[in-house]
Amino acid sequence: MNFLELANKRYSVRNYNQTPVSREKIARCIEAARLAPSACNSQPWKFIVVDEPGLKTDVARAAFEGLLDFNHFAFKAPVLILIVSQRQNLLAKFGGIVKRKNFSLMDIGIAAEHFCLEAAEQGLGTCILGWFNEKKTKKILGIPKDKRLELIISAGLSADEKIPDKIRKSSEEIASYNKA
Repeated sequence: MNFLELANKRYSVRNYNQTPVSREKIARCIEAARLAPSACNSQPWKFIVVDEPGLKTDVARAAFEGLLDFNHFAFKAPVLILIVSQRQNLLAKFGGIVKRKNFSLMDIGIAAEHFCLEAAEQGLGTCILGWFNEKKTKKILGIPKDKRLELIISAGLSADEKIPDKIRKSSEEIASYNKA
């Protein structure tokens, strides 16, 4: 499969079957995320894999219950991967201050997508979630108060057999050459 085929295959899965996911597949996804580039090679991420069914249900309940009914599909995902931001190295932090950009969040986004692309390569579906109750989730997993839980990725086999059509803007709408 070439990269554009892989990019087309990867979509946000919101309907999972209950088949467990092997830790080997998750480890390959984490390896892909580990290889992601980051500002000044800061690698400001830690991945917490929650695959024990009872704990996963507790995490899903803490993270998603009562939040305007968003993300309830995550309860059915066999695995939740939490991405916690870690301290940036001094050069990346200084650069972010000077440029008024949070390079750490960009880096985490890149790593999360590396994870999801490898998951698609492995035949798994994923969805990157940013809407969740951070405080309750951190408490269940013992994540220190001074750390930020940035994203949760749900992962598992899609219950849907067909990859949905992508509705995207045209290339002409999103790109230009040599002018705005």
